[in-house]
Order: sequence, then C-alpha cells, then structure tokens
Amino acid sequence: MPDAVAARRLARRSRDGGRHAAFARRWGAFALTGAALLGVCSAFHLSAGPIGLAHAAGAAANTPAQAGRPAVPVPSLPAPPRATLPGFNPPPAMPGTTASGPVRAQPARMPFYVATRGTTTIYVLGTLHVGDPADYPAGQPFRAPILGALAASPTLALELSPDELLVSQDDVSKYGVCRRDCLPGLLPEPLWRKLALRLRGNPAAQDEIKKMRPWLASLVVETYDSLSAGLQTEYGTEAQLQNVYIRTRGKIVGLETLPQQMRAFTGLTLAQQREMLAQDLVQTPAENVDDVKTLHRLWRVGDADAIAAWQAAKSEKLARDKRISDSIDNRIVYERNRRFVSRMLLIAGPNKPVFVAIGALHLGGRKGVLQLLRQHGFVVDAG
Repeated sequence: MPDAVAARRLARRSRDGGRHAAFARRWGAFALTGAALLGVCSAFHLSAGPIGLAHAAGAAANTPAQAGRPAVPVPSLPAPPRATLPGFNPPPAMPGTTASGPVRAQPARMPFYVATRGTTTIYVLGTLHVGDPADYPAGQPFRAPILGALAASPTLALELSPDELLVSQDDVSKYGVCRRDCLPGLLPEPLWRKLALRLRGNPAAQDEIKKMRPWLASLVVETYDSLSAGLQTEYGTEAQLQNVYIRTRGKIVGLETLPQQMRAFTGLTLAQQREMLAQDLVQTPAENVDDVKTLHRLWRVGDADAIAAWQAAKSEKLARDKRISDSIDNRIVYERNRRFVSRMLLIAGPNKPVFVAIGALHLGGRKGVLQLLRQHGFVVDAG
C-alpha cells in the first residue's frame, strides 16, 4: 500500500474512530452494492473509521432488501450493543477436531462461472461484502478452480477500483448528507415515525440519520441489519480476493466509476428514495437478520440462479409500490448489469482472460450478468 494511502487511512481512523462506533463496502452494498456501499464499517469494530466503510457498504450492496445496489461508503453511525440485537445469534464456531483427528475446513463454494467465446475467457465470481472466517480457511481461502482462474488472469475487475473506493466517502457525504436535519421533512410522517421507532434504542444513531437524504438512510438501515447478522466486513470476498491476487499480479480495475455509482442514487426521485427506505422497514430487524443469514447460506452453496429466484421472491414481498420498486431495480441493478458487461467486453480479449468479482445478486436471472454474457455469444458454465 502506498505510504500516502496508508497515512490517509490512519488519519481518518484517528479523527473519526473515537467519535463513532459503528459505520465507517460496498456497495456493497450494498453496496451504493452491488459493490458500492462498500463504505460501511463493521458495526462491531468500534474503532474503525471511514475507511472501514470500504467493505461494509458492500454489506448493504448484497442485503436481501436492496439487492445489487452499489456499495458506496456509508457515514459512520453509533453501533447498537451487540448482545441486545433482536434475533442475533453468534456465528457457529470454527471447525475443530473429532475423534479421528482435525477437521479440514473447506472454503465456501461461492457462485463461480467460466464464460468463453472462442479464445476469450471471462471468469465471474459472485461476492458477498461481509462474511464469516469459516468461509475462507487460512490454508486455502478459495476453491482450486477459483485460485487457478486468478492465477491465469492478468486483470482482476471489481465493481469499483481500490483507488476510487478510498475516496468515495467524500462523495457520499457530499451528496447524501445535509448540513442540518433534513430527513424528517423529506419523509411522510408515518414513515419517519416508523424509522424513529426502529432506532429508538440508539438515540445517537437517530440524531445522525436525521441529516441524511432518504437513499442514504436506506443504505444505513440495510447495512445496520446486515452487520447485525454476525458477519464481518474483513471477510468480505473482495478483500480476501485482493489478499490472494496482489501477491502474484496486482492489476485491479473497476467496472464502473465512482460518479456512475453515485448517479444511481443521486438521480433517484424522492418517491423512489422513499420506496427504498419503506422496503427496509417492512420487516423486523430479526427478520432482516434471518434473510441475511439465508443469503449467506445460498452464497456458500454457489448457485446464482437460486440466489436470483430467492431475491425475486423477497422483492415481491417487500415492495410497497411495485411500479416504483421496479423502476428502482432497473436503475440501480439492471442498468448496472449492462454497464458491467460492456466493461468486461472491453477488458477481456483473445488469450487475455479477466477475473470479474461482483455482488452475487448481479449474476443470476434473465437480466443478470450471466444471461447478458450468453446474449453476447458466450458459453457460460459453472466453475
């Protein structure tokens, strides 16, 4: 890591870490998701500053409520006490030993696909921006086919490049945070009361969220619930991939720019922003935590179409206004899928494979990245 970057990270942590306890991917998320909300710091790392936002917003990017949303950094918020989170169950312990000896930990299967067209190859991995240590065993963090594909690829493509991710916090604050309390006036009174009730046990967080525009408040709520599921930002897929990849290669690019990700949110109408936030509050925090755990299990199994089908059912259930909800999905999921694929085709070339890692919720379904690659003449096989 360049010295200047390291110094900037340290300065931000020193400045903000002591003041706020919780949020610092992303996208994920969720993201602004898919990989862009990658800015949210783990709610359980009390000293993490804005850079922690770097892989947690990713949590929001891949939360069930707002699938595929970019994971831009979410401003820091006070964390809830871990022991009092509704529906929270600690993650299972790491594998230990049995009477026959040590249990060999296996990496998560993850959605992984190989797309080929002639001599052009694109490896596609579906990511989660938060995870469990058991997902990435120390001796072998990824399955052999994934490690082989990484070694064969001159380029690793993420939703956002690492350099843009570092500076994304400033843009999120610029466009998503007001100088004074604005959120109560931008929401219908019943929706504001519902949000205030959700945060009643955390008055400091309620004070902070009042200064956010509805789209950013939505991402904060999503990430808040996602991290409450007991998963950790340092075990997000992108961070683990870079740990492996930088040792042998080092060329990492973004599939979209930070301004492109930001426009996915800043261009939303007030009605669309309200719909986003309303969807986040349909279920209880415990129900949202259960959904995050379900998504994590499906991701470990590694079937992108099964994930897409589950997400479609969830979206149908959570939508308050289906027409508006569909318009949001088109803007921040499907338009981005098309942009991802266009960029992949520019990067990849004959005998020049590229390894693509994007939020798992972007892959499956009839408008997903895998289907778009098929429409461009690629044969797509599970890796």
